[in-house]
This record gives sequence, structure tokens and C-alpha cells, in this order.
Amino acid sequence: MDRERPQPDAVLAGRLGGSASVVPSDVALAGAIAQEAGRALMALRSGGRDATPRELGDRGDRLSHALITRRLAEQRPADAVLSEEGADSVARLEASRVWIVDPLDGTREYSEPGRSDWAVHIALVVEGVPVVAAVSLPAREMVITTATVPPASPTCHGRPRLVVSRSHTPPQAVAIAEHLGAEIVYMGSAGAKTMAVVLGEADAYVHLGGQYEWDSAAPVGVALAAGLRATRIDGSPLRYNQPSPWLPDQVVCRPDLHAGILAAIRAQGTAAA
Repeated sequence: MDRERPQPDAVLAGRLGGSASVVPSDVALAGAIAQEAGRALMALRSGGRDATPRELGDRGDRLSHALITRRLAEQRPADAVLSEEGADSVARLEASRVWIVDPLDGTREYSEPGRSDWAVHIALVVEGVPVVAAVSLPAREMVITTATVPPASPTCHGRPRLVVSRSHTPPQAVAIAEHLGAEIVYMGSAGAKTMAVVLGEADAYVHLGGQYEWDSAAPVGVALAAGLRATRIDGSPLRYNQPSPWLPDQVVCRPDLHAGILAAIRAQGTAAA
């Protein structure tokens, strides 16, 4: 894993107003599981040359989901889990600790040989906030957690880089980039896009077309830990473990770009992007 930046009890509790619901071992657990799932996916990918892309993606989804949920059941049996590949339960709404996971974010990219823009997401949500998170980029041999995330540069130098979907880039995203004078960077999974901002490979990620909580909980948790801004397009906080796991929009960016991005979005209206 990358540079370790320990988060003692006081730091973790402070992020939740004094809550004792998070312990330091949670972040190590999230990182270890994300790394294990990523390695299993890489092994499956390298041995899956006989499978069609759809078959490989389906196998990857099932494999990673089974591994992650098994490890969480072993290590945190009292916690609730919301996974893209699992059945939802309203019982999670009463749980004090909920793990929100995307076992394979960017299934399409995973199934294409040589692509690295796919990820594994694991987040622990307490009181609606992803306070512990890990994002694995297996093809890049990276696991970034809320304890190991490199601090982001507070300002953007030069022309901003706006990361957007490689498969469906809507006119609104292009218009926002033009409003900002930004360069467009095309990438796959939501986790890979957000980590591009975290790692300084891009300066902003804007998504207006809606996602599910598992698409963004872990990436947003890591982004917040890096000191980035991560909000709804109206500037309000992103909240998780809600009755409906659908999130209509999000912005993740360097702090100095946030106000300008929200203004650019308002200038384009709120049509899906």
C-alpha cells in the first residue's frame, strides 16, 4: 500500500463528532480486502482468455462479491453490507455501521485486455459519511485508503483537466469543460476517475447522470481524506446509506475549482450528463 498516514481514535472520532463507531483497524481491513479482491480479479482475468467479455465480467463480479462479503462476515459480523451484487435489505437503515462495496467497478474495462481503469470499492459508512474507505486499482497495483491517501495539491496549476466517461460523454459535460477552459480526459470506471483526481492525474470529475451509492462511497471517502471537495451539484454533502441507494449527481475536484465548476453546471442547467 502507499504511504501510511495513521488515523488514531481521536482523529476518526473527530470526523464523526466523537462517535466511537469506528476503530483504527477498520481502515487496515478495508485496504487488505480491497487488495485481496483485486489480486483475485487479476488472476481471473489472466486465466479467462476462453471467456467472452460478458462472461469474464460476470465471473469477476461474482468472485469479488463473494470474497468481500465473506471477509466482512468473518471480521465484522455485526455490520450491515450494501453491495452492488447483493440483495438490499432495509435492515441496513437501522445499522450504525454499513459497508458499501462495489466488487468490480468498471466491468466493461475489466473485460477488455490491457485496460487499467477499473477498481474495487470498499467503504465503511457511519451516520451517512464514508469515514473509512479503500479503492483498489488492481491493474496498477495500487490500493489507496483513507489512511494512505497522498494529500492533494490545494490548487490547480495550468489548464484544468476534467475527467469524463469514455463510453458516454454527453454534450453537457463538453459544455462544462468549455466553460471552464478545461481539457477533457476520458476514462472508464467511476472509481478510476475519482482516483485520477486524488492522484493529480486530473483536476475534477463531474457526474450528472446519476449513480448508485456503491459507485462513489469509497472513492468519495478517499477524496475527502485527501482534502478534495466532494459534493452534490448544489454544493450539499454527499450522504450514504439512504433508503434509496440512487445518487443523482456529484462533483469531486480540487478545492479552488469547486465554485467555478458549480457555476458552470448552473450555466448548463441540470440536464443529465
